[in-house]
Amino acid sequence: MSSQTPVIQLKNVSKTFGEVRSLSDVSLEIYPGEIVGLLGDNGAGKSTLVKTIMGFHEPDAGGEIWFKGEKITDWSVAKARALGIETIYQERALCEQQPIWRNMFMGREVTKKFGLLDVKGMRAEASRLMSEHMGFTSTAVHPDNTVQTMSGGEKQGVAITRALYFDAELVILDEPTVGLSLSETKKTLDFIQSIKSSGRSAIFIDHNIFHIYPAVDRMIVLDRGKVAGIYNKSEITMDELIESMYRVARTGNLKEQK
Repeated sequence: MSSQTPVIQLKNVSKTFGEVRSLSDVSLEIYPGEIVGLLGDNGAGKSTLVKTIMGFHEPDAGGEIWFKGEKITDWSVAKARALGIETIYQERALCEQQPIWRNMFMGREVTKKFGLLDVKGMRAEASRLMSEHMGFTSTAVHPDNTVQTMSGGEKQGVAITRALYFDAELVILDEPTVGLSLSETKKTLDFIQSIKSSGRSAIFIDHNIFHIYPAVDRMIVLDRGKVAGIYNKSEITMDELIESMYRVARTGNLKEQK
């Protein structure tokens, strides 16, 4: 992947709140068409890093954010979203009482002449997306179903499909399997693979290594605001990764000190 231009690249990014240094000289890249797992204990800096990538925090002086080979200044949520960075939170940011088609186009409604909503067109497009991208083939599931009638995995599918439909280049998934059953977790992991198959990229944040490991291409381990390690999945087994995580949590180092 080194021959490709990263979708997003962080260079020596730090973030300080008062006397607390939440991130310290973080450098990483996310390449096109790859799923990257972000791992770390509570307090490792995952939330601060994600909020920085999505534009909620601007890096301290000296840190740089590059998008598709271009250095970006005045980083903000609006700029990150305009470039195609979408975040799917644990609560999925869906309106439970609204139908699927409204959730699909929320904030980006399709209009006709004179600004009238193209309800028929949005319903038809939602139906196509549900069939082609989410795998819903039953006539019992249709665009007018309210989101509250869907399972957890199906809700994640709506949120992911919505992000891809609106040309997200990088999808950030914040613990998407929390509270899901085994079958719903599998469905969500399948949806995550649809991000990769579409040529887009994703950052998958989770505490559960058993969910992250099968779904990702690489893993980035954070510890106390620093990148403790970056692993290609092909170069490390799950058992080795777990042992590394334990070691980092205990000592702050990847390798045993002699």
